[in-house]
Amino acid sequence: MFRTCLTIVSAFAASIVFSSSNSALADEYLNGIKWEEPAIVSPGKKNSDPPSDAIVLFNGKDLNNWKNGENWTVKEGVIYAGKGPITSKEEFGDCQLHIEWSSPSEVKGNGQGRGNSGVFLMGKYEIQVLDSYNNKTYFDGQAGAIYKQTPPMVNINRGPGEWNTYDIIWTAPRFEEDGSLKSPAYITAICNGAVILNHFELLGDTPFNRPPKYIPHSDKGPISLQDHGNPVRFRNIWVRPIAPAKGEQVREPFIRDGDKETPISEWKKSGK
Repeated sequence: MFRTCLTIVSAFAASIVFSSSNSALADEYLNGIKWEEPAIVSPGKKNSDPPSDAIVLFNGKDLNNWKNGENWTVKEGVIYAGKGPITSKEEFGDCQLHIEWSSPSEVKGNGQGRGNSGVFLMGKYEIQVLDSYNNKTYFDGQAGAIYKQTPPMVNINRGPGEWNTYDIIWTAPRFEEDGSLKSPAYITAICNGAVILNHFELLGDTPFNRPPKYIPHSDKGPISLQDHGNPVRFRNIWVRPIAPAKGEQVREPFIRDGDKETPISEWKKSGK
């Protein structure tokens, strides 16, 4: 008798689950977009390693991918800042940038005079590089700042001589044919595992001596590393051009219930 009751209870429970599952699957929303299959990309062995579709700007050996590279030094897989900026020969629009940097082990100077450099997106828009470990300066000029526009959300710099990592998502500005701004630049940046800039909207370029402004330029530009007279080091630099997923709206979004398909415009009229 006990086993019979158990069997009945189990069967009843299973029927509820089956009924609930069918009910949950009865109405399915479909957006009517025919998507292209995303490209397959092989990851690096570590997250800091370039994925298979990355463009490696520094291979640990030479600066052949950079203009003015002959005036900087490469030693034991590391770039040492030299005379004048270096600028990538290849240009980029929307992209993901990975770069690792280190301020000098020997602390000299203070404020902006200590481990100063910069990473310039499109050669115009600077995210600051600075030894900001126990080093006071103006907040929108410390490491991770968009220079003279916003401080980083947090100061997560490692100490002098240690390596810091920037992982940057860059959305390039767009301009109309007449040179007016169509859409601004945006940047998201992660430093040493923490978000320091979250989809920040740039006000324009990042000069020292005037307010920021947008000056029309092409849809791609180089990556530049600044010479500020300090022996800052760089390594493991790679870039991935990025673009939104591609799809075509082939029909109006609809709700499917078995063989029945109801366009969203009609479904909304039903008051559901």
